[in-house]
Amino acid sequence: MDSIKAIEALGALAQNTRLEVFRLLVRHEPSGLPAGEIARRLDVPQNTMSSHLNILARADLVSSRRDSRMIIYRANLAAMNGLVAFLLENCCSGDDCAPLTNQLERLCQ
Repeated sequence: MDSIKAIEALGALAQNTRLEVFRLLVRHEPSGLPAGEIARRLDVPQNTMSSHLNILARADLVSSRRDSRMIIYRANLAAMNGLVAFLLENCCSGDDCAPLTNQLERLCQ
């Protein structure tokens, strides 16, 4: 990941609703959720949710597929892994990073 993509992804997540959307979609991997269900669960109007999902999609943090009349959204975990790797690429050269890497290992099991 380069700096431009990292800034775009961080900017997309730097808003409460979009951050909640991403976290919700992570919990529903790998099946994803329909856009209307995301809006309902987060109590956000559907047109507003559509804008948030478009921003997340442009940042490559979510993907979508059509299933009949519904659009199903999924978190792009590969993109998030790339973002985290980009943020930490100069870390972990010593004991200072051990708590962080231990926590990541626990979360990813």
